[in-house]
Amino acid sequence: MLNKILITGGAGFIGSHVVRRFVKTYPDCQIVNLDKLTYAGNLLNLKDIQDAPNYKFIKGDITDAEFINELFLVENPDAVIHLAAESHVDRSISNPMEFVMTNVIGTVNLLNAVRKSWEGNYDKHRFYHVSTDEVYGALGETGMFTEETSYDPHSPYSASKASSDHFVRAYHDTYGLDIVISNCSNNYGSHHFPEKLIPLAINNIKTNKPVPVYGKGENVRDWLWVEDHARAIDTIFHNAKSGDTYNIGGHNEWKNIDLIHLLCDIMDRKLNRSSGESAKLISYVTDRAGHDLRYAIDSTKLQTELGWVPSLQFEEGLEKTVDWYLENELWLDSVTSGNYQEYYKNQYSNK
Repeated sequence: MLNKILITGGAGFIGSHVVRRFVKTYPDCQIVNLDKLTYAGNLLNLKDIQDAPNYKFIKGDITDAEFINELFLVENPDAVIHLAAESHVDRSISNPMEFVMTNVIGTVNLLNAVRKSWEGNYDKHRFYHVSTDEVYGALGETGMFTEETSYDPHSPYSASKASSDHFVRAYHDTYGLDIVISNCSNNYGSHHFPEKLIPLAINNIKTNKPVPVYGKGENVRDWLWVEDHARAIDTIFHNAKSGDTYNIGGHNEWKNIDLIHLLCDIMDRKLNRSSGESAKLISYVTDRAGHDLRYAIDSTKLQTELGWVPSLQFEEGLEKTVDWYLENELWLDSVTSGNYQEYYKNQYSNK
């Protein structure tokens, strides 16, 4: 029985959904949320469970080894679910070192802390590392990534995540840590910071701003509803064998331009606009450097071994996502204005 789970990056997009699921599903387990509260970390994401008796938030930086070591001494978690990461490819192209520090050094700091804290009892603990399908590189028009696909990262972001994956496996092979890894496809859903494609497009359509599309919009992504991802993490965390890896995908490939047109149609309907009005906002921009053409995840192993399957068709999930953003304008306005960052600066200035 795990009495305390440390979840890193729990105020972010995917992390907040994981924290919420674990807090609500396992009331007898203490959930400790560690987050640096950068631009993408927002405690408003967890307002509904912030007073739960089995929930605790700690502000901190995983790149600070001294802080992490002290945290493990004080909190002594039984397990770690590690989601804290820099994840935006464009930002990694502009500032690669920030991604090295958080995604590589931060992960190694956590591994060193658990190795010391759990020494002699590794089989009674678990370190779950959440990664991305981008570590596999790019696909042509056919084929899918499996757990056996060789790593071939093409951006500083994916290279930093690939490196952290290798360190996690190395600590399993060298020291015997109980680890599991999952690599997921693109997520969508509520509480997503509006720099990523879907929330950016929703916000820009709502405010009649141009909707940027890289190149000709031919890039293909496999989209996974974030709540399905959180459920998959729960399943893997509790049932996977030590040292195992699982791919998590939505079996849901869309060209970017087709996705944007679908989103425009939904927004026209939700905002009572004439058909085709939102599509006039589409603006083609210079393609991203090293932009991978296609990602597609084969999650057969997860489905056959652990029984997980996606719960929603993409059209239904996108409708739910649009509804959430339109119903939560205060959250969106706070995030886009950055006002919440000033609050955190004042609230946590001496912590």
